[in-house]
Order: sequence, then structure tokens, then C-alpha cells
Amino acid sequence: MRCWLKTEEMALEELMQRLNAVSQCADEIMHQDIIPLYAADIQDQLKKQFAYLSGGRGGDGCPVITFPDYPAFSEIPEKEFQNVLTYLTSIPSLRDAGIGFILVIDRRQDKWTSVKASILRIAASFPGNLQLVLVLRPTGFFHRALSDIAFKFNKDEFKMKVPIIMLGSVSELQGYIDKTQLTEDLGGTLDYCHHRWLSRRTAIEGFAQKVKQTAQILQSFGTELAETELPNDVQSTSSLLATHTEKKDKMKEDIRLAVEQGDDILGSITKPVTENPEYKLNQDQLDNQTTVERLLAQLHETETAFDEFWIKHQQKLEQCLRLRNFEQNFREVKAALDIVFERLSAFTDVGNSCSHAEHILKDLASFEEKSCETIAKARMLASEGDAFIQSSHYAVDSIIPKCSELLHLCDAFTTETERRRNLLNKSLELHGLLEKSMKWCDEGIYLLASQPVDKCQSQDGAESALQEIEKFLDTGAGNKIKELNKLYREYAHILNEDLKEHVQKVFQKQESMEEMFQKRQVSLKKLAAKQTRPVQPVAPRPEAFIKSPCTSPSLQREFVSNSESSALRRVNCRRGKSEMTELHQSRGGSTMDDEENLAVLRQHVINELIETERAYVEELLCVLEGYAAEMDNPLMAHLISPELQNKKDILFGNMEEIYHFHNRIFLRELENYIEYPELVGRCFLEQMEDFQIYEKYCQNKPRSESLWRQFSDSAFFQECQRKLDHKLSLDSYLLKPVQRITKYQLLLKEMLKYSKNCEGAEDLQEALTSILGILKAVNDSMHQIAITGYDGNLNELGKLLMQGSFNVWTDHKKGHSKVKDLARFKPMQRHLFLHEKAVLFCKKREENGEGYEKAPSYSYKHSLNMAAVGITENVKGDAKKFEIWYNAREEVYIIQAPTPEVKATWVNEIRKVLTSQLQACREASQHRTLEQTQSLPLPGSSCSSPSRNNIRNTRKMEEKKADLTSLEVYGTAVAPKYPEKGKGWAKTSHSLDASEENDGWSSAEDPLNSSDAEEEGGGGGEMKLTPGKYTVVTDYEKGVSEEFTVKSGDLVQLIHEGEDGLWYVKNLSTGKEGWIPANNLLMLIGNSKSAQSLSSSESGTASSTLSTSSSCSDSCNASSTSFSDIKG
Repeated sequence: MRCWLKTEEMALEELMQRLNAVSQCADEIMHQDIIPLYAADIQDQLKKQFAYLSGGRGGDGCPVITFPDYPAFSEIPEKEFQNVLTYLTSIPSLRDAGIGFILVIDRRQDKWTSVKASILRIAASFPGNLQLVLVLRPTGFFHRALSDIAFKFNKDEFKMKVPIIMLGSVSELQGYIDKTQLTEDLGGTLDYCHHRWLSRRTAIEGFAQKVKQTAQILQSFGTELAETELPNDVQSTSSLLATHTEKKDKMKEDIRLAVEQGDDILGSITKPVTENPEYKLNQDQLDNQTTVERLLAQLHETETAFDEFWIKHQQKLEQCLRLRNFEQNFREVKAALDIVFERLSAFTDVGNSCSHAEHILKDLASFEEKSCETIAKARMLASEGDAFIQSSHYAVDSIIPKCSELLHLCDAFTTETERRRNLLNKSLELHGLLEKSMKWCDEGIYLLASQPVDKCQSQDGAESALQEIEKFLDTGAGNKIKELNKLYREYAHILNEDLKEHVQKVFQKQESMEEMFQKRQVSLKKLAAKQTRPVQPVAPRPEAFIKSPCTSPSLQREFVSNSESSALRRVNCRRGKSEMTELHQSRGGSTMDDEENLAVLRQHVINELIETERAYVEELLCVLEGYAAEMDNPLMAHLISPELQNKKDILFGNMEEIYHFHNRIFLRELENYIEYPELVGRCFLEQMEDFQIYEKYCQNKPRSESLWRQFSDSAFFQECQRKLDHKLSLDSYLLKPVQRITKYQLLLKEMLKYSKNCEGAEDLQEALTSILGILKAVNDSMHQIAITGYDGNLNELGKLLMQGSFNVWTDHKKGHSKVKDLARFKPMQRHLFLHEKAVLFCKKREENGEGYEKAPSYSYKHSLNMAAVGITENVKGDAKKFEIWYNAREEVYIIQAPTPEVKATWVNEIRKVLTSQLQACREASQHRTLEQTQSLPLPGSSCSSPSRNNIRNTRKMEEKKADLTSLEVYGTAVAPKYPEKGKGWAKTSHSLDASEENDGWSSAEDPLNSSDAEEEGGGGGEMKLTPGKYTVVTDYEKGVSEEFTVKSGDLVQLIHEGEDGLWYVKNLSTGKEGWIPANNLLMLIGNSKSAQSLSSSESGTASSTLSTSSSCSDSCNASSTSFSDIKG
């Protein structure tokens, strides 16, 4: 760099010297260094032509200045006179001017007085050297004579050091000056035109000034170029180079124009010779030619000096531009390499399985392939820098370190990538050994589990089993881990804590399996080595001893008198006991083996659960990083269409929230249960609330699917898929969360299947139920969001409990008879949504399209407030029908389910809603009654035996105080506010327009995704005696077969009430009578008059009805409820 600056300074100094020389030379050529006077400055004075330089020469080459006859000579201002004489004397060369000038003063037409005055003026003002003064005296006789006499006497007055010769004619003049050197007006042949001479002198002097100015401008421009600081960025450097180049081109154009100007002048001077080769230029013309040629030479010198300087300056700017490009590319490549190394540093995981290690290896290979472009750019940039160094770039000191750094980073990347690949290959090798060992262990455990215990009891069976075991153990040489310490040493550089723990667990599993094989071998060898016993003539059958250790009474009678047989029987009895004990031990061993087999199966399920969970988390991360994050990447913005921008939340929903839950919480919690797979249900239960996030994802799925279909062919998605090396498109990965949430219930079912007798079985069952509930809620919500036309807020209706499609008939008390008949006999296809506070009737409408676009929508028709709803469980003639009625059967809806199971599920769910409403109402009523009781005085007891009315009132009070959690009734309708007697509910359902439904009578039914029916058990509170029939809720027996027993569903008749909550009843099925706890009974038919819609329980067509009485109690406004045949 310093060398370059020095070189540049030298180049500038050389340019300045050469251009200064040109300027000086131009002045010397034009004699401007002596007399700085230009023809253009005195052009008007020269035009008067009172003196001119014709170009003629005397005999010795003296320049001739002619003073023609000029009448107003005396009137010429002195300043003008001096300027003209000074200028004319400055034109000849210094050599010619040094010889001296010859003055020719033509005064032939003038007077002597004027001649004298002219000579005196010329003598006084002439600035140059004089050699001879020739005066053509006046031609008149008088003035000629006078001039001769006066000149002789006044000669000394002229003060000239040269002789003054008075000539009388032109011929005399030609005696001093050759005719060819005199102009035509003096009788000569010299071609002279004053106007032409003046124009030529002006042009030559202008050209000289142009040459000088050009040199000066180039000096300034060169200084400007040399003093310009080099920019630090590419754009500024490029702009500076363009600016300087533009100025240089302009200067070159000016020089070209100046050269053309000089050539034109030179051409005009030599034109006569060109036209007439015999024409000879006079000395003045030759001097002009020489002057112009010298000026042109100086101009060419100027151009050459500037070109040489510009080449160096341009080289510097171009090198600077290349340097700035190099520096910019270096920064970009360095940043890219930093990202590459940052991503490479993320490859710290060596994998937790073969598939995981292979996946990481594949990712590493893909990463290396994608990084090759960056590495190639770095190496190419280093080569470019090396080329700069070889070309003696002025910034070598700055380029060398950058090239070295780039090469070092490239080599470091290659080395580190190879090291990571070797580590992963070793990890893959280790996991291959571990998986081979685990597979071998699993095959061994399955072998043990698959050996039938009954066949192993025989000697042949035991030997066959032993052979199978020995054959299997022979395969362990290439599959099992032999020396743990050696394994640790060989793979020490990849063994982290988790992997080391995994190795230990695999080795422990291998040891446990081998120990199980050893135990099985010992047992089988005993069975195979058992001696065959001799056949006894009266040996009892082994089955008899297995069933009972004592002989039967018939055998005792048969051998009672035979003491020998009795002794033999005792021997056989002892032998039978021994064999039975051995068999029990063998069966005990088999039970232990079965438990071990179940443990292995549980371990397989938990392994699958964790492995698939890890893969699921990785897939989510891959989608979020490879697609979602790329939508915010400025480098990918050009691939995203404007319609797709800002749609990331629609396309991916809350996938990021799902990923963080599984990655940070659920996966880590699952891994804590890898040693206790049977307890994994607790993990699900603890995180069950977080699984609600899937409902939001699934609700957004139709919008996401629709957006994907619009832009599935987008170049952005194709580029992302190419970078990720995915075989499947994005939509397959967007479906992963939906698939995953459904996978859990399958794994939980599998785990529950192998954990029925384990500690965590209840948690597994509860977790399975909860997951199924979430799936149902997700499915229901997908249908709920498709409801259109509902004016209110669906969230105000409470939780969505059920949804499904049904055939619906209506039977209303009000309305036109034809409409009623039409509605009664032609079903409408309706999709029902059961909420906690209302049931919605909607019409299902299929949409055209594909995928989620084909999902149905539901047009809202009307709704029923659950506070005014009752149900009738069975409808005569169809086991799939039930009734929902409204406002004391003012509106009746006959509902036909697709299957009896679906009907039962809906009826049970409606029961729960109605029961919860009744319970809430009774709690409120009880609270008000207690407040009223506390505010009133306690009545005195008038009689130890209360009357019927007192007993009834007392029972009512006790019922109000009873624990409401012991209700056995299955639902009723309870409103927050009750209507007055005889009046309808404040909010009634919208009436159905039967004529509107002519297009809805299709009998097509959609499959439903309903949860299994749940039975609600009876309460445990005290139950008051009410005559009538009851149904038994749960089985009840004392444990002695002779005593009274009942089973769930039996009908009993109440006889009388006993103590300690026991009732004496008669089982109508068996006719037996006995005591049973009152809380185990559910009232079926009471003898009260308040029952409605009742029919005999023995009737095969009896309907099960839940109804709400329209009359309300004065004390609590509670509605009384009656029931008939619940069994249906």
C-alpha cells in the first residue's frame, strides 16, 4: 500500500512536470513569456493597418515592417501605436528579431511635414532593433524637393542609430529589398492579405492558448485524481470510477478537438503548397507552420503524459473496486461460514437409536451438500484474492490475511464435518450393536413366552423346549454384548450420560434375559430328567388329587375292609400330594413367566410411545424451521406470492404451541416413565389439560387445508421441500398433529391390555377415557364451528356434549292439522347438537369440493331450552326411537337414532343434564327452606304418635335436608325461574314449518363419532319409604347361598321399612323376600297420584318416561318427577 502511494505520488509529480513544460513551451513558441500580447486583444488596432508585417525579408533575413500610406497616421493614439509595434516586433523568431527590422515607410501621397512627424514618432516608439529605414518620399515636385533639403538639414533630429534612406520610387526600393519580398502595393510580388494574416495569427494564438489551457486543466485534473480518497464500499468506488472515467473522456475529447483545430490551422497554412506544389511559402508562413507544428507536438505530449497518468490512476481505481468487491464478498462469505459453523455445532447429538443416528447422518449429509456452495464460494474467493496478490495489488497486506482465514475455515469445516460423520458412524455402529442385543433379547423373551407350559410338562416337550433354547442361545455370539468395559473403551468418545445409561440398561436387560433362560433351562432339565414311575395297579387318577387332596367317600367305602389297599391308597395319596405340589410350583413358575412376558410387552409399548413421540417432535420442528420460519426469511420473499404473505398463522395454526408443549414438557415427562411403563397413565392425566390445544389446531384445519390447496404449487413450498429433502409435501406434515392425538388412545389401549393387574391400571383407564373424551370434543367442535345462521353466541349454551344426525318427526298440539299430519308421517333429517343449556336442531348441507372443503355445514333451524325439556326413552314399535318434548308436551319431537347404542348414549347424556338441573334446583330450594326454618320458632310435640299429615310433613322436611348426591332419579327439567301454574315457559322453541322441510326428508344417515354410554350409579344417601315397585341398582348378597339375593335390574315390591337403612322387599322375579339396603333401590312405580305417563311394568311395550310436573310446591317451587319402567 505504501509502495503504491509512493508510485502514485511519483506519477503525479511526473505529470505536473511534463504539463508545466508544455505550458512554458507554448509561451516560448508564442513569445508570450517576453511580451504577453495577443492579436485578439488588439484586433481592432491591427485592422487599421497603419503598420503590418508582410512576411518579407531583407537580404540578410531581416523582417520587413511596412508602414503604408495612412492619412490619419498622426491621429492614432499612442497606446494603440505602441501595442501594434510591440506585437509586430514579437512575431518573428528571436534570431530574426535579433538581426533587426527593416522599416518601409510609404509616404508617397503625403507631405513632408507628415513624413517628418511619422519618422519621428516611429523612431521614438519602435521597440525592436532596427537595421534599415526606407522612406518613400512624397511624389509631388515641391514636396520632393522640400523633403530632400529638409532631410539633409534635419537628419540629426530623427535620433535613429540606423541610416534613413529617402527613396523616390518603388524601383529604388527594390534595390534594397528583393521584389519577391515586397507586397504588390510596393511593386513586389509577395502575396499578402492583411485580413488573412490577422485571422491566421488569431487562430494560431488561440490554438496556443488552447494547448496551454489544456495542459493546465490536465494538471488540475491530475491533482484532483491523485488527491481523491478511495471509498470503502463497492458502490461508492464504482461511482467514483465512473465519474473519473467520464471526466477523463471529456478531457480526451477536448484534446481531440484541440488537435483538430491545430491541424486545420496547419492545413490552411500549407494549403497553397498543397494546391500548387511549385508555390513557395514565405518566411512568415514557414514560421507559422513551424509554430503550429510545435504546438501540436506539445499537445500530443500533453495527451501522452495524461494517458500514462490515467492508466495508473485507472488501475488504482479498478484495483480498489476489486478490493471492495473482495471485501464485501469476504464479509458475506464469512457470515455464511459463521452460519454454517453454527449449524454444524448443533450436530452434537449422536442419536439415541439407529434410526435417529441414521436420520442425523442424513441431515449431516444434506447439510454438507447445502454447505458445499458456501465452501466453494469461500475457496473461489480465496483464489481470487491470490490472483490479486500475484498481480501486485496495492492492498496485498490486507488481502493475504483474509485469504488465509477463508482457507483455514474451509479446511476446518471439512475436518469438523468428517469428525462429526465419524462420530455418528460410530454411534450408528454402537446403536446397531445395542439394537441387535435388544432384538435378540426380545426374541428370547418371546421364545420363552411362546413355549406352552402344558407341553413342557412331558419329558419330550421339555427336551424339545431345551433344544429350542440352546439353539437360540447359540445365536447370541453375534448379537449380544460380551464385554461392557471393552465397549466403554471402544466408544468412549461418543458415550454421553444418556447413551451410557442406555448401554447399561441394554446390558442389564441382556443379563436379565440370560438369567431367565438359565432358570428356564434348570426347570426344563428337571422335567426332562424326571424318571418314569412304575404303573400302580390301583393308582388314582392325578386329576382326582389335583381337584381334592382327600379321597372321595365312594373310594373310602370301596377299600374300607382292605388294609393293604388302604395303605396303598395312603402311599398314592402322598404321591399325589407331592405331584400336585410340584405341578403347582411349575404353574407358579409359568405365572411368573407370564408376568415377565407382560412386562416385556409393556416395555415395547412404552418404547414405541417414546420413540414415536421423539419422531413426532422432530417432524414438528422440521416443519416449523423448514416452512414456517422460511416464510419470514427475506431471501425467500420473492418466492412467496402476495396472497400468501401474512398467512402463516392460518396455514400452521398453533403448531408452534403444540411443538413447545411436546418438546419441553410431555416428551420429558414420558421419558421419566420408561422404567415404569404401567404408570404412564399418570403422565397423561397430569398433562391432560394441555391436550386441549389440539382442539384449536383441528378447528383451524379446514382454513389451513383450503389455503394449502390454493398455493400448493407455489415455488416457495417446492423450494422448501427441496431443501428439506422431503418426499412428501407440506400437507402431509400438517396432518401429523391430527394423526398423533388419535394415536395416543391406541397406545393406551395396548398398554392397558398388558397392565390389567398392575398398580397403574386405573390411571391408564382414566387416561384412555380422557383421551377419548378429548377426541370426541375435538370431533364435536369440528362440527360445531360449521353451524351457520345462529344469531346468539354458541359459547353461552354451555359445553357441547353430543352431536349427531337423526330422523326427526314432530307432533305439536298447536298448528294446522294438515301440517301436523305431514310432520308426523314424513321424517326430517336433522343434525342435533346437545349442549348443557340447549339442544340445537340443524339441517346438514353437504358442500362441493375436496378434502375439508367437502365438509358439511349445518343450517340452524331451532333450539330447545333444556330447562323446559323432558324425554321419553322408548317409543312403541322402534327400539331406535325416543322422544324429546317441550313445555308439557306442547311440542314433541320423535328422534330416530341410527342404532340402539347411539340412542342409549344420547338418552343417558340427556339424563345427566336433566339430573344436574334437578339437583341444582333442589340445592337452591333446600337452602331457602333452611333459611326459613331457622327464622321460625320450633313447634312443640303434641303427641308421641304423629298423625299422617305430620308424618308427611316431617318426611318432606327430611327429604329437603337429605344429601342430594344420593339421587337415583335420572334427570328432570329444572328452570332457574318457574312459570306460574297453567302458563307456558317464558322462552319457547321456534315452531317448525313443515312445508319448509320437503327437501329434508332424506333418510340418509351419517356415521357418528359418539362416546360410549356411561351409566350413572345411585346415590348413597338415606331414602324415605314410599310404597310401590323398585328396581335394583347393583347386585346384593350376604355371601350365604341360602339367604336372600338380588341382581342388578331385578324388580322388587316394597313390603315395609326396617332399621339401619334396610327395607324388607319381595323379589318379583324369584318370589323370595328379604332385607336389602334402601340406597340400592330405584323407585319404579309409586302409589302417588303425581305420577304421569305411567304404564304397567309387566307390559312389554311400556315406555320409559321422564316428565316434569307443571305444578310446583308452595314451599320450594321444586318440580315433582315420576318415572316408569327404567329397564328400557
